[in-house]
Amino acid sequence: MLGERININVSAIDYENTSKEITSTLRNLEEMVHGKNDFIVTDSEFAFGWHFYVVCVNKVLAQKLSDQLGPSFDKIKGKGLEKKFLTWLTDKLSQKQLKVKLAIKEEMESSKYGIF
Repeated sequence: MLGERININVSAIDYENTSKEITSTLRNLEEMVHGKNDFIVTDSEFAFGWHFYVVCVNKVLAQKLSDQLGPSFDKIKGKGLEKKFLTWLTDKLSQKQLKVKLAIKEEMESSKYGIF
């Protein structure tokens, strides 16, 4: 079950591939830090040629990643655990050549330029 979580808005052209890669990346992370059921990928909504969906990640999973990577996690771009985790996930996905954009959900909703 998810406790406190990081909600990440995902915008992707190809839902099948991106959701599969995100799931695979987060499963590998769970194995690495001995997590279990620490994330959820929602169904997508399709609009303007893009799929929009949310990935909810248990903050404990991000914290375990931080603990395991230690000083190298601190060097990841971003302020605070959520931003650094988002940067880490974005970097992992960019290695897969996917057309995908990630953003922290709460920030998008509070932004005056938000799409949602």
